Amino acid sequence: MNDAAPAPTPAPAPRKRARVRAPELIGKGGWLNTGGKELTLADLRGKCVVVDFWTFCCINCLHVLDELRELEEKHRDTVVIVGVHSPKFVHEAEHQAVVDAVERYEVHHPVLDDPELATWKQYAVRAWPTLVVIDPEGYVVAQHAGEGHAGAIGTLVAELEAEHEAKGTLRRGDGPYVPPEPVATHLRFPGKALLLESGNLLVTDTTRHQVVELAADGETVVRRYGTGERGFADGKADEARFNEPQGLCLLPDGRVVVADTVNHALRALDPATGEVGTLAGTGAQWWQGSPASGPAREVALSSPWDVAWWRGEVWIAMAGVHQLWAYDPERGTVRVAAGTTNEGLVDGPVAEAWFAQPSGLAATAERLWVADSETSALRWVDAEGAVRTAVGSGLFDFGHRDGEAGQALLQHPLGVTALPDGSVAVSDTYNHALRRYDPAAGEVTTLATDLREPSDAVLVGDDIVVVESARHRLTRLRLPDEAVHVDAVAHRTRREATEIAPGTLRLDVVFRAPTGQKLDERYGPSTRLLVSATPPGLIASGEGTGTDLSRELTLNPDVTEGVLHVSAMAASCDDDPANEYPACHVHQQDWGVPVKVTPSGASRLPLILAGLDTA
Repeated sequence: MNDAAPAPTPAPAPRKRARVRAPELIGKGGWLNTGGKELTLADLRGKCVVVDFWTFCCINCLHVLDELRELEEKHRDTVVIVGVHSPKFVHEAEHQAVVDAVERYEVHHPVLDDPELATWKQYAVRAWPTLVVIDPEGYVVAQHAGEGHAGAIGTLVAELEAEHEAKGTLRRGDGPYVPPEPVATHLRFPGKALLLESGNLLVTDTTRHQVVELAADGETVVRRYGTGERGFADGKADEARFNEPQGLCLLPDGRVVVADTVNHALRALDPATGEVGTLAGTGAQWWQGSPASGPAREVALSSPWDVAWWRGEVWIAMAGVHQLWAYDPERGTVRVAAGTTNEGLVDGPVAEAWFAQPSGLAATAERLWVADSETSALRWVDAEGAVRTAVGSGLFDFGHRDGEAGQALLQHPLGVTALPDGSVAVSDTYNHALRRYDPAAGEVTTLATDLREPSDAVLVGDDIVVVESARHRLTRLRLPDEAVHVDAVAHRTRREATEIAPGTLRLDVVFRAPTGQKLDERYGPSTRLLVSATPPGLIASGEGTGTDLSRELTLNPDVTEGVLHVSAMAASCDDDPANEYPACHVHQQDWGVPVKVTPSGASRLPLILAGLDTA
């Protein structure tokens, strides 16, 4: 008999992972939410750092901000989230606009303002949003593009905590976040407005998570709906909770539909009683593969941004999935009404059209007007079921140019308002202007400038009341008889083109299932890849939809530059044989990659969905 004590079971060796030294965080705009301190990676040593490359126009980036809130709270003594604001639009490169966005979306971590995309380039980022995980010793250990990665990052953070606690390289304690001083105003980043039959105005007080009734003067507060705390609760005016509400429209019975954007729901507000209820949505975000029609309370929505009553239904600008949906109050159902979930500008039958973050709606008898923000476009749905474009050419061209509609330019418009003469006013948000499109003349003019991020406008008699979101107020204007002269400016997205070699291009979307997960192939292929190009002639062969995340593209020798549009999706499930119903996770991202064909360019284009590119 051996009386010796049994040898202790050795602890499992830390999982080997690729590590790359993280480049420094630099940005000309400096740091926000740090009390004025400039941060370096050395200051963050000992913490697990999650770098979030975002821009405030991007709905997917806003989704990720919400996904990260739980991680931020759960690991607040070991994890520092750092936002790196990397602009797409010219307006987003303005420092004050970034300051406003950080407050508007309640970003409670340090943010680096990087208007020249210096850190974006250092980290070879290609898409908004992108998340990079840096370990406590300052090495990059993971990169994720798109939404749906919070669970995987949480698992990785737990691994890093254990590993570096054992090594003595984990530093616990408060992070560098310093909240800014609150500012007192009646409204804080209002979103949309509605004229009530009483003559009062209803306004979504987005950052304060309320709906506010103002007197006819547009200033005096009559009543507030909602507690002012972020949440999802029905009930009386002082009990209900909203989460960054936006659009408003009237139902025939006098109730008001509220697009409760971050709750992914439609709410009903009764001005007579003050009661708030829920019409549609589950409170969860819609993902690819989820039901897209059915009983309204059983179908998930995705960031409904505006609503309009048209042809017996409430039409919904479903910004989160680049579609228009419709809610039928008689049947209590929702359905997809237009769009494919692909992001871009494609006209045609409603089932084939592409939108890009539709954010504003206005209904007339024959047309539903759409402010399609990411394509800087004004579009409409006609009574025959077709989508058409009045102003705008795609995801990468924008500016402030009046004149013939085919060459006119907008910059990320969020609102559209039908005018009595058949024309429409466009809240041209990032141009700080109110524009007008006249369908009869096919002309675009400017009605007013020197507004501050106008996001909506409503007609009140002979006046138009504009929601000046970044000035936290409503502004009443008399509709002018003559247009304002504005010098024309045109812009393209600021990202540098990726140089690629002529001939054949190997496209690799990198996806590695997170720890404890595997690809979900119970019902067929778990991955999807869609490739197209602008101009379409850039790709001679290889475009279209498939299930393999790698593909060879043959480039057209006659086209030397353009944009590759790549949409990828991968579904993974928890890998636990004992669990009959494992939790599953959808990872998805759309890329628009500007490319330039040169003899010295690369013959392989890697796009990281999740993991690190080790090829």
